[in-house]
Amino acid sequence: MNKLTKVGCSALCGSLAAISAANAGDLTVTGGADMTWVSKSGQVTGNPIGIGSNFSLKGDGELDNGWTVGLTIAHTNGGAYSSAVIDLGLGGLGSINFNSGDSGNGVQAYDDMMPTAWEEAHGAGLATGVRGLTSGVGPSMNVQYTFPTLAGSTLKVAYAPRMGVTDTADKATSGVTSGDDAEGYDITLNMNPTFGTELLSGLNIFVAGHEGKQYDNGAQDDHTAQATIGLTFDIGPISIGQQFSGEYTGVETAAATNVYKATLFGIAFNVSDDLSISYGTVESEKKGASSSSVGVAAPLIKVSSVQAAYTMGGASMRVAHVDVENKLFSSAAGADQDAMILSLGLAF
Repeated sequence: MNKLTKVGCSALCGSLAAISAANAGDLTVTGGADMTWVSKSGQVTGNPIGIGSNFSLKGDGELDNGWTVGLTIAHTNGGAYSSAVIDLGLGGLGSINFNSGDSGNGVQAYDDMMPTAWEEAHGAGLATGVRGLTSGVGPSMNVQYTFPTLAGSTLKVAYAPRMGVTDTADKATSGVTSGDDAEGYDITLNMNPTFGTELLSGLNIFVAGHEGKQYDNGAQDDHTAQATIGLTFDIGPISIGQQFSGEYTGVETAAATNVYKATLFGIAFNVSDDLSISYGTVESEKKGASSSSVGVAAPLIKVSSVQAAYTMGGASMRVAHVDVENKLFSSAAGADQDAMILSLGLAF
């Protein structure tokens, strides 16, 4: 791990002048790389080799009044700046997080909470088309306030003045964005109740909701909504979870699907400190009705995944088999697919 510390700067403009400032804390660099091999059954795979690399700059420090400050700048699998997060810890008053829209604030942090050895069941190797999971204000420039944790429960509220906007620089505004999205609000509650018994110390219950406003009151309603509820339970080396989510798109035109439901399940087993295996499923269903209250028939997407991961120091070897039925809500030939993914990850 490398540490970069700002020590000051100097400039020559007619005369030599030195400018220095006190440091708020330390800045560290972490990173990693992933190499994958994907094999898709019954379809054209092409070149199966994939490489991903990323690094993050993380700064942390403490102010004179005891508040803490944190900075995260992420550079993911791309050639440009990806996202930035500034977190201000207010001591016993909670914390405020300023987010550029790529780090999972609000209900996006709860889109899939199921235990897994490696990846989400629907996120490993196949574009399944699953709908009904929560995203809320998470993908947009937003600010989130976290209340102090009480009795094992943590409440968070997040707000985005304009949905769909990311990575706006300081002293700048986004202007007009595409689509009709306006402001959005998220609220999440995570609870770790023990009910007075050690047996339930591994129980985690969560609920989250989102409402988004829209400017267009013609073809679309004036709001969208997302919600999720679920629980996970850890007992010894076993983790198990169940989750239910829903999405209302706001579209109220004739014959339009406007509601999606998702049901998630996962179970993971830590065979040892280095080896873990898991099994997970996701079912996504079109459940909306048109403005004339006529139900819309559509296939149910079913995804299942078996995964294993083995860690050796800074290296991780992962394997996943993913099977999907009715991919992209289609019952046509070729909509049922499966894939095998092999991955080697290196952390620096």
